[in-house]
Amino acid sequence: MQFIYHSDSGDNSIILNGDIHKYIFKVRRHNIKNNLFLRNLLDNFIYEYKIVNVSRRDTTIELIKKEDKPILPLKDLHIGWCLIDTKNIEKVIASLNEIGVDKITFIKCKYSQYNIKLNIDKLTKLLINSSSQCGRSNIIKLDTKDSIEEFIQTYPNSYMFNFSTNHIDNHKDNIKEIILGCEGGFSKDELNLIDKNKIVGIDSNLILRSETAAITIASKILL
Repeated sequence: MQFIYHSDSGDNSIILNGDIHKYIFKVRRHNIKNNLFLRNLLDNFIYEYKIVNVSRRDTTIELIKKEDKPILPLKDLHIGWCLIDTKNIEKVIASLNEIGVDKITFIKCKYSQYNIKLNIDKLTKLLINSSSQCGRSNIIKLDTKDSIEEFIQTYPNSYMFNFSTNHIDNHKDNIKEIILGCEGGFSKDELNLIDKNKIVGIDSNLILRSETAAITIASKILL
């Protein structure tokens, strides 16, 4: 773990309790003589604290110094992701965070299951844990849209990922927003919403699951 997340990071004094307290001393077996490094994932500072008191239930720490130390993706990528089973999203969202995706907007599409309910709190927790491990000083921003049409109206320069000989590799420097379909892909009406030159694919005859496609897109554009 590169740092500990705490929403109050930056305060002069913090009491760590619950899971954080248990993790520090029971899992990491932290030496109380060593300082702790915290981030709040809202600014670019990393905060160094010393441990001043440890009890069975909590730990009191005091701020020593802070350092402006942004660790951020080198490129921006915003994925408009047509809704799929949330369990499949949860399996890959940490990897997308580590690869460097800036934002994901979940879209209700023609072939999306409309009874899907996103657990944003759970996704945020997964992202926080991911950034704590990889060192990233923020997390993927999450948003929702009611349709692909609404997404394109907001982001008119969007590309779309689908079967195409127009390979994504030839556009990777220009793609800032890209729409990814759910299982079943896009409807004819949805495909007609975007210029054919902005429909991109990969050099493969295989059908990718939506979550596999998300990892593929992010890797090709960002890495």
